[in-house]
Amino acid sequence: MKLPHHNRFDYSAIVERPDYSWPDGKRLALHVATNLEHFAFGEGIGHTPTEPGPPPDHRNYAWRDYGLRVGIWRILDLLDELKLPASHLTNSAIYDYAPQIMDRIRTRNDEIVGHGRTNSERQADFSEDDEATLIREATEIIGKKEGIPPRGWMSPWISESDVTADLLKENDYTYIMNWPCDDQPIWMETRSGPLLSMPYPLEINDSPAMLSRRHTAAEFFEMAMDQFEEMLRLSEQQPLVCGISLHTFVVGQPYRLRMLRRLLKQIVEHPEADRIWFTSPADIADHIEALPPGTVPGDPRAAT
Repeated sequence: MKLPHHNRFDYSAIVERPDYSWPDGKRLALHVATNLEHFAFGEGIGHTPTEPGPPPDHRNYAWRDYGLRVGIWRILDLLDELKLPASHLTNSAIYDYAPQIMDRIRTRNDEIVGHGRTNSERQADFSEDDEATLIREATEIIGKKEGIPPRGWMSPWISESDVTADLLKENDYTYIMNWPCDDQPIWMETRSGPLLSMPYPLEINDSPAMLSRRHTAAEFFEMAMDQFEEMLRLSEQQPLVCGISLHTFVVGQPYRLRMLRRLLKQIVEHPEADRIWFTSPADIADHIEALPPGTVPGDPRAAT
Protein backbone atom coordinates (compact mmCIF):
# COMPACT_ATOMS: atom_id res chain seq x y z
CA MET A 1 0.00 0.00 0.00
CA LYS A 2 1.38 3.40 -0.98
CA LEU A 3 0.16 6.25 1.20
CA PRO A 4 -0.48 9.74 -0.23
CA HIS A 5 2.51 12.02 0.25
CA HIS A 6 2.89 15.79 0.23
CA ASN A 7 6.07 15.69 -1.93
CA ARG A 8 7.53 18.69 -0.12
CA PHE A 9 10.41 16.88 1.60
CA ASP A 10 11.75 13.36 2.22
CA TYR A 11 12.16 11.61 5.53
CA SER A 12 15.34 12.53 7.43
CA ALA A 13 16.40 11.18 10.85
CA ILE A 14 17.89 13.98 12.93
CA VAL A 15 20.55 11.61 14.36
CA GLU A 16 21.92 10.97 10.84
CA ARG A 17 22.50 14.59 9.83
CA PRO A 18 25.75 16.56 9.66
CA ASP A 19 26.58 18.61 12.72
CA TYR A 20 26.95 22.37 12.67
CA SER A 21 26.70 25.22 15.15
CA TRP A 22 24.99 28.56 15.32
CA PRO A 23 27.05 31.78 15.37
CA ASP A 24 29.87 31.90 17.94
CA GLY A 25 29.58 28.17 18.52
CA LYS A 26 26.18 28.39 20.19
CA ARG A 27 24.01 25.29 20.08
CA LEU A 28 20.42 26.33 20.79
CA ALA A 29 18.72 29.03 18.72
CA LEU A 30 15.80 30.47 20.67
CA HIS A 31 13.18 32.72 19.11
CA VAL A 32 10.11 34.32 20.66
CA ALA A 33 7.20 34.86 18.27
CA THR A 34 4.19 37.03 19.02
CA ASN A 35 1.03 36.66 16.96
CA LEU A 36 -0.49 40.05 16.11
CA GLU A 37 -4.00 39.18 14.97
CA HIS A 38 -7.02 41.29 14.09
CA PHE A 39 -10.50 39.89 13.51
CA ALA A 40 -13.67 40.90 11.72
CA PHE A 41 -16.58 41.84 13.97
CA GLY A 42 -19.60 39.60 13.66
CA GLU A 43 -18.27 37.27 10.94
CA GLY A 44 -15.47 34.88 10.15
CA ILE A 45 -13.63 32.69 12.64
CA GLY A 46 -11.75 33.56 15.81
CA HIS A 47 -10.11 32.25 18.97
CA THR A 48 -12.28 31.94 22.06
CA PRO A 49 -11.58 31.12 25.72
CA THR A 50 -15.15 29.92 26.17
CA GLU A 51 -18.18 28.90 24.12
CA PRO A 52 -18.75 30.97 20.97
CA GLY A 53 -21.75 33.23 21.25
CA PRO A 54 -24.35 33.92 18.60
CA PRO A 55 -23.28 36.54 16.02
CA PRO A 56 -21.99 39.15 16.39
CA ASP A 57 -20.41 37.53 19.50
CA HIS A 58 -19.19 40.82 20.91
CA ARG A 59 -17.83 39.16 24.07
CA ASN A 60 -15.22 37.03 22.28
CA TYR A 61 -14.42 39.78 19.78
CA ALA A 62 -13.70 42.15 22.68
CA TRP A 63 -11.57 39.53 24.45
CA ARG A 64 -9.41 39.18 21.32
CA ASP A 65 -9.21 42.95 20.96
CA TYR A 66 -7.81 43.15 24.50
CA GLY A 67 -4.62 41.68 23.08
CA LEU A 68 -4.09 44.67 20.81
CA ARG A 69 -5.34 47.34 23.21
CA VAL A 70 -3.49 46.08 26.30
CA GLY A 71 -1.69 42.73 25.98
CA ILE A 72 0.87 43.54 23.29
CA TRP A 73 2.04 46.65 25.13
CA ARG A 74 2.76 44.67 28.28
CA ILE A 75 4.52 41.96 26.30
CA LEU A 76 6.70 44.51 24.52
CA ASP A 77 7.58 46.15 27.84
CA LEU A 78 8.66 42.75 29.15
CA LEU A 79 10.76 42.03 26.06
CA ASP A 80 12.40 45.45 26.43
CA GLU A 81 13.08 44.81 30.09
CA LEU A 82 14.81 41.51 29.35
CA LYS A 83 16.50 42.84 26.18
CA LEU A 84 15.03 39.97 24.17
CA PRO A 85 14.55 40.14 20.39
CA ALA A 86 11.28 38.84 18.98
CA SER A 87 9.57 38.23 15.70
CA HIS A 88 5.99 39.35 15.17
CA LEU A 89 3.63 37.26 13.04
CA THR A 90 1.49 40.09 11.75
CA ASN A 91 -1.91 40.29 10.09
CA SER A 92 -1.61 43.10 7.57
CA ALA A 93 -4.92 44.52 8.87
CA ILE A 94 -3.01 45.62 11.99
CA TYR A 95 -1.38 48.44 10.02
CA ASP A 96 -4.74 50.17 9.53
CA TYR A 97 -6.35 49.18 12.82
CA ALA A 98 -3.54 49.76 15.32
CA PRO A 99 -0.54 51.41 13.60
CA GLN A 100 0.85 52.47 16.99
CA ILE A 101 1.76 48.85 17.65
CA MET A 102 3.86 48.65 14.52
CA ASP A 103 5.50 51.99 15.33
CA ARG A 104 6.61 50.61 18.70
CA ILE A 105 7.89 47.37 17.19
CA ARG A 106 9.84 49.32 14.58
CA THR A 107 11.85 51.02 17.35
CA ARG A 108 12.97 47.55 18.48
CA ASN A 109 14.19 46.50 15.01
CA ASP A 110 12.28 43.24 15.38
CA GLU A 111 11.42 41.00 12.44
CA ILE A 112 7.95 41.18 10.89
CA VAL A 113 6.67 37.84 9.60
CA GLY A 114 3.76 37.68 7.15
CA HIS A 115 0.64 36.29 8.81
CA GLY A 116 -2.05 36.87 6.22
CA ARG A 117 -4.54 39.71 6.20
CA THR A 118 -6.68 38.67 9.17
CA ASN A 119 -7.19 35.57 11.28
CA SER A 120 -10.85 35.69 10.38
CA GLU A 121 -9.94 33.71 7.24
CA ARG A 122 -8.01 30.53 6.41
CA GLN A 123 -5.93 29.97 3.28
CA ALA A 124 -7.17 26.41 2.81
CA ASP A 125 -10.62 27.86 2.06
CA PHE A 126 -9.40 29.87 -0.96
CA SER A 127 -8.99 29.11 -4.64
CA GLU A 128 -5.44 29.39 -5.94
CA ASP A 129 -6.11 32.78 -7.53
CA ASP A 130 -7.73 34.15 -4.38
CA GLU A 131 -4.96 32.79 -2.18
CA ALA A 132 -2.37 34.38 -4.45
CA THR A 133 -4.21 37.69 -4.02
CA LEU A 134 -4.26 37.27 -0.25
CA ILE A 135 -0.51 36.64 -0.08
CA ARG A 136 0.26 39.48 -2.47
CA GLU A 137 -1.91 41.99 -0.60
CA ALA A 138 -0.43 41.16 2.82
CA THR A 139 3.11 41.18 1.45
CA GLU A 140 2.71 44.51 -0.30
CA ILE A 141 1.26 46.22 2.78
CA ILE A 142 4.07 45.03 5.04
CA GLY A 143 6.69 45.88 2.42
CA LYS A 144 5.32 49.39 1.95
CA LYS A 145 5.08 50.12 5.68
CA GLU A 146 8.39 48.54 6.72
CA GLY A 147 10.47 49.44 3.68
CA ILE A 148 11.28 45.77 3.02
CA PRO A 149 8.93 42.84 2.38
CA PRO A 150 8.70 40.02 4.93
CA ARG A 151 10.99 37.07 4.38
CA GLY A 152 8.92 34.56 6.31
CA TRP A 153 5.28 33.51 6.43
CA MET A 154 3.00 31.85 8.96
CA SER A 155 -0.50 31.24 7.62
CA PRO A 156 -3.47 32.30 9.74
CA TRP A 157 -4.46 29.23 11.76
CA ILE A 158 -1.40 27.49 10.24
CA SER A 159 -3.78 26.68 7.39
CA GLU A 160 -2.46 25.69 3.96
CA SER A 161 -3.82 24.78 0.58
CA ASP A 162 -1.99 22.43 -1.77
CA VAL A 163 -0.20 25.40 -3.34
CA THR A 164 0.58 27.66 -0.39
CA ALA A 165 4.31 26.88 -0.37
CA ASP A 166 4.46 27.36 -4.15
CA LEU A 167 2.77 30.75 -3.95
CA LEU A 168 5.07 31.89 -1.15
CA LYS A 169 8.18 30.96 -3.12
CA GLU A 170 6.75 32.82 -6.13
CA ASN A 171 6.33 35.89 -3.90
CA ASP A 172 10.03 35.75 -2.95
CA TYR A 173 9.62 34.32 0.55
CA THR A 174 12.66 32.64 2.12
CA TYR A 175 10.93 30.48 4.71
CA ILE A 176 7.59 29.13 5.91
CA MET A 177 6.57 28.32 9.51
CA ASN A 178 3.56 26.07 8.84
CA TRP A 179 5.15 22.63 9.21
CA PRO A 180 5.93 21.67 12.86
CA CYS A 181 7.79 18.50 11.87
CA ASP A 182 11.35 19.12 13.06
CA ASP A 183 13.66 20.79 15.57
CA GLN A 184 15.96 22.02 12.79
CA PRO A 185 15.26 24.00 9.63
CA ILE A 186 14.87 21.82 6.54
CA TRP A 187 14.49 22.59 2.85
CA MET A 188 11.14 22.05 1.16
CA GLU A 189 10.44 21.62 -2.54
CA THR A 190 8.08 23.94 -4.42
CA ARG A 191 7.25 24.18 -8.11
CA SER A 192 9.52 27.25 -8.32
CA GLY A 193 12.46 26.16 -6.20
CA PRO A 194 13.48 25.51 -2.58
CA LEU A 195 11.78 27.06 0.44
CA LEU A 196 13.08 26.73 3.99
CA SER A 197 10.81 25.23 6.64
CA MET A 198 11.42 27.05 9.93
CA PRO A 199 10.62 25.29 13.23
CA TYR A 200 7.59 26.80 14.94
CA PRO A 201 6.06 25.29 18.09
CA LEU A 202 2.60 23.80 17.95
CA GLU A 203 2.80 22.65 21.57
CA ILE A 204 4.80 25.42 23.26
CA ASN A 205 2.16 27.75 21.93
CA ASP A 206 -0.09 29.52 24.38
CA SER A 207 -3.24 29.38 22.26
CA PRO A 208 -3.66 25.60 21.73
CA ALA A 209 -2.15 24.91 25.16
CA MET A 210 -4.37 27.19 27.23
CA LEU A 211 -7.44 27.59 25.03
CA SER A 212 -7.78 24.16 23.39
CA ARG A 213 -6.13 21.81 25.87
CA ARG A 214 -7.10 23.96 28.89
CA HIS A 215 -3.68 24.02 30.51
CA THR A 216 -3.27 26.59 33.25
CA ALA A 217 -0.70 29.38 33.07
CA ALA A 218 1.42 27.52 35.63
CA GLU A 219 1.24 24.32 33.58
CA PHE A 220 2.27 26.19 30.44
CA PHE A 221 5.25 27.63 32.32
CA GLU A 222 6.28 24.14 33.37
CA MET A 223 5.84 22.77 29.84
CA ALA A 224 7.84 25.58 28.28
CA MET A 225 10.67 25.32 30.82
CA ASP A 226 10.86 21.54 30.40
CA GLN A 227 10.98 22.02 26.62
CA PHE A 228 13.73 24.60 26.89
CA GLU A 229 15.83 22.66 29.41
CA GLU A 230 15.62 19.40 27.47
CA MET A 231 16.36 21.08 24.13
CA LEU A 232 19.36 22.80 25.67
CA ARG A 233 20.62 19.40 26.82
CA LEU A 234 19.91 17.79 23.44
CA SER A 235 21.66 20.61 21.61
CA GLU A 236 24.96 19.12 22.75
CA GLN A 237 24.31 16.52 20.04
CA GLN A 238 22.72 18.65 17.29
CA PRO A 239 22.05 22.37 16.85
CA LEU A 240 18.37 22.95 17.57
CA VAL A 241 15.73 25.67 17.27
CA CYS A 242 13.51 26.32 20.29
CA GLY A 243 10.51 28.54 19.60
CA ILE A 244 8.03 30.08 22.03
CA SER A 245 4.75 31.18 20.46
CA LEU A 246 2.63 33.86 22.12
CA HIS A 247 -0.76 35.41 21.42
CA THR A 248 -1.39 38.86 22.80
CA PHE A 249 -4.93 38.08 23.98
CA VAL A 250 -3.73 34.94 25.81
CA VAL A 251 -0.48 35.71 27.65
CA GLY A 252 -1.34 39.40 27.62
CA GLN A 253 -3.81 38.67 30.42
CA PRO A 254 -2.12 39.78 33.69
CA TYR A 255 -2.17 36.40 35.48
CA ARG A 256 -0.65 34.73 32.42
CA LEU A 257 1.78 37.60 31.85
CA ARG A 258 3.15 36.83 35.30
CA MET A 259 3.89 33.30 34.07
CA LEU A 260 5.50 34.63 30.90
CA ARG A 261 7.70 37.00 32.91
CA ARG A 262 8.87 34.13 35.09
CA LEU A 263 9.52 31.92 32.04
CA LEU A 264 11.53 34.40 29.99
CA LYS A 265 13.47 35.68 33.00
CA GLN A 266 14.59 32.17 33.92
CA ILE A 267 15.66 31.50 30.34
CA VAL A 268 17.63 34.74 30.02
CA GLU A 269 19.30 34.20 33.40
CA HIS A 270 19.99 30.50 32.85
CA PRO A 271 23.47 29.37 33.96
CA GLU A 272 24.16 28.08 30.43
CA ALA A 273 22.76 31.10 28.61
CA ASP A 274 26.09 31.47 26.82
CA ARG A 275 25.12 28.40 24.74
CA ILE A 276 21.89 30.08 23.58
CA TRP A 277 21.52 32.25 20.48
CA PHE A 278 18.64 34.63 21.16
CA THR A 279 17.59 35.37 17.62
CA SER A 280 14.91 35.64 14.94
CA PRO A 281 13.74 33.29 12.18
CA ALA A 282 15.25 35.51 9.47
CA ASP A 283 18.69 35.37 11.10
CA ILE A 284 18.37 31.60 11.45
CA ALA A 285 17.52 31.42 7.74
CA ASP A 286 20.59 33.51 6.86
CA HIS A 287 22.81 31.16 8.85
CA ILE A 288 21.31 28.07 7.21
CA GLU A 289 21.78 29.51 3.72
CA ALA A 290 25.47 30.14 4.47
CA LEU A 291 26.20 26.55 5.55
CA PRO A 292 28.11 24.19 3.21
CA PRO A 293 25.98 22.40 0.61
CA GLY A 294 24.35 19.24 1.90
CA THR A 295 24.46 20.21 5.58
CA VAL A 296 20.70 20.71 5.89
CA PRO A 297 18.14 18.09 4.75
CA GLY A 298 16.75 18.76 1.30
CA ASP A 299 19.48 21.23 0.35
CA PRO A 300 19.14 21.61 -3.43
CA ARG A 301 22.85 22.42 -3.71
CA ALA A 302 23.78 18.93 -2.50
CA ALA A 303 23.06 17.43 -5.93
CA THR A 304 25.21 19.93 -7.84
